[in-house]
Amino acid sequence: MAHKNVNSNLKYLSLITLTLQNAILGLSMRYARTRPGDMFLSSTAVVMAEVVKLSTSLVLVFLEEGKNWLRFRASLHNTIVKQPMDTLKICVPSFLYILQNNLLYVSASHLDAATYQVTYQLKILTTAVFAVIILRKRLLPTQWAALVLLVVGVASVQLAQTDTDGGSAASRQQSMPGEPNQNRLLGFSAALGACFLSGFAGIYFEKMLKGADISIWMRNIQLSLLSLPFGMLTCFVNDGSRLTANGFFFGYDGFIWYLIVLQAGGGLIVAVVVKYADNILKGFATSLAIIISCVASMYLFEFNLTLQFTVGAGLVIGSIFLYGYDPAQAAKQKVIKLNPDDQEHLLTEKV
Repeated sequence: MAHKNVNSNLKYLSLITLTLQNAILGLSMRYARTRPGDMFLSSTAVVMAEVVKLSTSLVLVFLEEGKNWLRFRASLHNTIVKQPMDTLKICVPSFLYILQNNLLYVSASHLDAATYQVTYQLKILTTAVFAVIILRKRLLPTQWAALVLLVVGVASVQLAQTDTDGGSAASRQQSMPGEPNQNRLLGFSAALGACFLSGFAGIYFEKMLKGADISIWMRNIQLSLLSLPFGMLTCFVNDGSRLTANGFFFGYDGFIWYLIVLQAGGGLIVAVVVKYADNILKGFATSLAIIISCVASMYLFEFNLTLQFTVGAGLVIGSIFLYGYDPAQAAKQKVIKLNPDDQEHLLTEKV
């Protein structure tokens, strides 16, 4: 009973944390890229997020090994050094995650927080497609219907924003008071690219997790170790001249460090949610995060909530719930909840 209560507490605590993290991250990234003052380099922030993830995962593995330094070192050596081919396979998601995180910063710079949040939910569609292709997973008809609703909802959001801007966002840059030039096509393309990378990298990583008896925290260590070289390469390729002129931590302050920790914690929180919660509750958390972001954007970024945007966001939220809904499981739970007399009556009707 006590173990069950602990799991239940962890489930709801992780869901609440995930909801807040999803909502706050989009708003924080938007604010960080549009606030006045020296602009930090997003490529360096991605690298530092990997450093935070690596440090956190090392601590978690150390705790898994009973706080024993010898066992901790042996575990790292056996997993990372003695299995070089397995470690090299992690290069694929490592590179994709670095690229995805950089695309998310580009998207946050050119899309309002609400549109960014809703558009990025397309990762559910890309994840499902790659799950079918790579993992040979079979989806329920209700799940395919949810994916269609998701596409329609995101398209509705984009059309609503184009109409609000008073012209085609694809052919011009949109400027907002006090913000740098906005290119909605670039922002949407970056978000879409991040969705595809997120879907493929997530399914690839899931396949590797299921194919070996290695903890998710150890896998995160492998990911971060291999992501750091990719991240540093991205820094010097994209921002080499600015790094030389201004330094790696140019534009950093307390808020940027907070943003880095927030982004790094996202992946770790999702791992806890997947372990202790289910898809329906995870969908509820994600949906609630979208609602929070939309409402907050009205006050923080002068975002105008139109009817078409509301309908589109509603379709996205509804699709998330529908995707996690299993009619067979719901019917089974309904029968279990019936009292003995009702079950006997139900069986009589079937006969």
